[in-house]
Amino acid sequence: MRHLILTLALLAVPASAAPPEPGTTRSCLALAMIRGTKVVDGKTIDFTLRDGSVWRSTLPAGECPQLGFERAFSYATAQSQLCSQDIITVLQNMGGLMRGASCGLGKFVAQPPPPPKTKR
Repeated sequence: MRHLILTLALLAVPASAAPPEPGTTRSCLALAMIRGTKVVDGKTIDFTLRDGSVWRSTLPAGECPQLGFERAFSYATAQSQLCSQDIITVLQNMGGLMRGASCGLGKFVAQPPPPPKTKR
C-alpha cells in the first residue's frame, strides 16, 4: 500500500518542462510567469518567462506608432494571462510618462534558446 501511494505521488509531480520547440505558438501567457519584456522594434515584442523561454509577439496590424522609439509599453487585463487579442499602450517619456498609441498583440511564438555564454 505504501508503495502504491508513493508511486501515485510521483506521478502527480510534473516533470521539469522541456523548453518549447521554436515556432510553437500560444494564444496566451500567464502573467505570473512573465519575467521581462524587450521591444525588438515597432512591431515586435519578446516576452521572457521565468523558465527562461522567450515568446515573441508580432503585432498583426504592423508598426505601433512610437513603440520602436520609446521601447516602453503598458497593458491592463482583468485576467491572469496576457493574450493575443489584448491591447498594449505605448508609454512616451515627455518629462513624465504619457500614454501613446494603443495596438493589439499577436500570437506568441516560441523563440530558439539563446546561445550559451562563453567564458573569457
